[in-house]
Amino acid sequence: MTRILIADDEAELRGLLQRYLTEQGLSVRSVPDASAAAQLLARERFDVLVLDLMMPGEDGLSLCRRLRGQGETIPILMLTARSELVDRVLGLEMGADDYLAKPFAPRELLARIQALVRRQQQLGAHLGPPGDTAVRFGAFTLYPTQRRLVRDGEPVDISTVELNLLRALASQPNRPLGRDKLLHLAHGDDHGVSDRSLDVQIMRLRRLIEPDPSAPRHIQTVWGLGYVFLPEPDA
Repeated sequence: MTRILIADDEAELRGLLQRYLTEQGLSVRSVPDASAAAQLLARERFDVLVLDLMMPGEDGLSLCRRLRGQGETIPILMLTARSELVDRVLGLEMGADDYLAKPFAPRELLARIQALVRRQQQLGAHLGPPGDTAVRFGAFTLYPTQRRLVRDGEPVDISTVELNLLRALASQPNRPLGRDKLLHLAHGDDHGVSDRSLDVQIMRLRRLIEPDPSAPRHIQTVWGLGYVFLPEPDA
């Protein structure tokens, strides 16, 4: 059964969503703040975190950033009463996987949750079977099935979005990937990610793994097509 954690300070909304999603066959827990959400995530496994942007105390953006910094890879759907572009971009930069602006229909939230779950299932299907080999490039090693990235033996803080993108690139090394193909590999069929969002994700990934992001060695642009991952680029 799909397990959902909802963190929102509006008690009425929490109750409504918990009843509706439970009626749709999901297992739902709900909490009023970021602290309670973090405690539950430390003890239990959930498939999707529905996280309100604006909460008293620690807000949703801060919690999202903290979870990703701790290596938490749960898909995060951010709820916000604000629809400005800057909020959506900040959420993506902090590691959120999707956005939904209030007010919304519970049915739309259910569809977004189901899409996130499908993406995770598809990623497991088309990024290689269990036991696939580690990918080494520069000072880094990527363990695709374990969803871990290490540098010189030390774990690297990486968001779910960036990790999915790196796994997609590394699954087909030295092979130029068009944008549509890369988006499908990284985010599944229901990605809803724009070309601009993909460019932002690539930029952030380059900042993380490239010695000089302005002259990338491992993630290079193929003009007019997309990107290519080079574990050992030519000198």
